[in-house]
Amino acid sequence: MKKTIIKVLSKLCFAFVMLYGLNLILSGINIFIPINIITVLLVTVLGSPGILGLVAVYLLI
Repeated sequence: MKKTIIKVLSKLCFAFVMLYGLNLILSGINIFIPINIITVLLVTVLGSPGILGLVAVYLLI
């Protein structure tokens, strides 16, 4: 049980860091993905395809 909780928290932290890093990289071309619970959970569950999907949705809207 404890191992599962640590694994989930680790994935959540990694997703947050990935979104923050993506925002730093893409700020030069004026793309900003908001960091909120929905985007962090999406990246936690889907990983890199989740980030690509968020960028694609941002570009389409």
